[in-house]
Amino acid sequence: MFGNNDIKVMLTEEQVQEGIKKLGAELNKVYENEELYMVCVLKGAVMFATDLAKNLTMPLKMEFIRLSSYGSGTVSSGKVNAVDISLPDLNDKNVLIVEDIIDTGHTAKFLIDFMNHNFHPKSLKFCSLLDKKIKREVDIDADYYCFEVDDKFLVGFGLDYDGQYRNLPYIGYI
Repeated sequence: MFGNNDIKVMLTEEQVQEGIKKLGAELNKVYENEELYMVCVLKGAVMFATDLAKNLTMPLKMEFIRLSSYGSGTVSSGKVNAVDISLPDLNDKNVLIVEDIIDTGHTAKFLIDFMNHNFHPKSLKFCSLLDKKIKREVDIDADYYCFEVDDKFLVGFGLDYDGQYRNLPYIGYI
C-alpha cells in the first residue's frame, strides 16, 4: 500500500475539470437537440461521468455497467469480465460509452462489440477521460478523450490501486 506522499501529481484537479469542460462543450455541439444515452463503466468512470454530465446540455439518460479487467496490483489481465451489463433498449439511440482510461484497448473493444452485437444504435461513440495510446494492444481509438497520458500507473479521480485512491480529486501516478 502506498501513502499519499508516494503519489506524484500528473494532472491537477483544475486541469481535470478544465479538460472535462472542454469535452462537454464539444459534445454539446455534436449532440445538440439530440437525446443521449451515457453508459458509464463502473467503478472507475463514475467521477468522470458525473462531472461530464454536469457540463452537458442535451436531454441525457445515464446508464451504468460494471466490468473488470484488472486483477490486483498494477498489471492488466488483458481479459474483460462482464460483472453487470443490464441496459435498456438502445436501438436507434445515440450512445456514448464513458470510461476512465483506455490503455490496452481490450475493454473498449469488448464494449463496442457488445453494443453492436446486442443493439443497433443510431450512433455509438467511445469517450475516455484518459488515453494511454502507448499501451494499445487492440486497434481501437477513443472517439473523444480529455488527456493523452504516458505509461505510468495512474490513480485518483476514479482510478484505483487495489480499490484505494479513487477519491483523490486529481490524477496522480505511483
